[in-house]
Amino acid sequence: MRVFALAIATVLLTSSGFAQTPQPAADPGAPLSGYPRKALGLPTAAELKTATYVRDVVYGHRDGMALTYDVFKPQKANGALVVNMVSAGWNSTWGPPEERQARYQWLIDKGFTVVALYHSSAPRFQIPDAVKDVRLGLRHIKLHAKDYGADPARIGVWGASAGGHLSLVAGTMADDGDPAATNPLERADNRVKAIVAYFPPTDLDVLLGARPKAGVIDFDDSLRKTISPIHFVDAKDSPALIISGGADKGVPVSQSETMKAALDKAGVKNELKIFPEAGHDFYVLADPVRTDAIANEAMNMMVAWFEQQLK
Repeated sequence: MRVFALAIATVLLTSSGFAQTPQPAADPGAPLSGYPRKALGLPTAAELKTATYVRDVVYGHRDGMALTYDVFKPQKANGALVVNMVSAGWNSTWGPPEERQARYQWLIDKGFTVVALYHSSAPRFQIPDAVKDVRLGLRHIKLHAKDYGADPARIGVWGASAGGHLSLVAGTMADDGDPAATNPLERADNRVKAIVAYFPPTDLDVLLGARPKAGVIDFDDSLRKTISPIHFVDAKDSPALIISGGADKGVPVSQSETMKAALDKAGVKNELKIFPEAGHDFYVLADPVRTDAIANEAMNMMVAWFEQQLK
């Protein structure tokens, strides 16, 4: 359903707050959140046969509401698992697995188990809540990876924009669990083996400093550092691939460049790929063909990275 694809349009971070990606109405071919156009449609009948689903797995609760994820199990699993942070502007919109599968087909075709991880969203919740949710979700996924035919030692994380931020959060803020935690799930570790982040926010002090408080960014300024990956980089972090657009006005490429510098300084394996002409979502104004080519190249780079790091 095209309606479903449009409903999850990425929310850009702009100087005046949050705004939709500046795509001309006449250009329905532009990707959202860095996905190629064909990933935004419904999977084909043949593709639907390549995976089975574990639906609506509850990993926690917030204010009495369930926090969930969906699992996509390939017919020929390679034992590795990739968690996709479903987040656009730190809003996490659920979609039926049958409609979302096309987004993960590149991974499914290579045998990766995929998890679509959802978090609590605005207007009721803010970015710090999303951070807590995905860190908790990864503990649950690791504990149950074998139930999904995957190795808990071979888990990667991937996301775009806000999802890219949450992927870097997962990789840099991971821990071995708290043995004294009341919640048994909090006693489990949430470490991952590889990260892929598309055009990610990395330093929220710099990114959000001058922006008016509203929606997901309406939280205490003192918390920004506590949820910014740039402040948690150390030598234990997972290998990271960052892919960004050089013309991105929503999340400037400097956010990716400073993250790479921090990873380099800590001795963490990483790569940064910049498409100079691309804006947010890899969008190239008035050039849907080039936009889609970049999104496809990024998708192939993402799959190749996980093939290398999650052997």
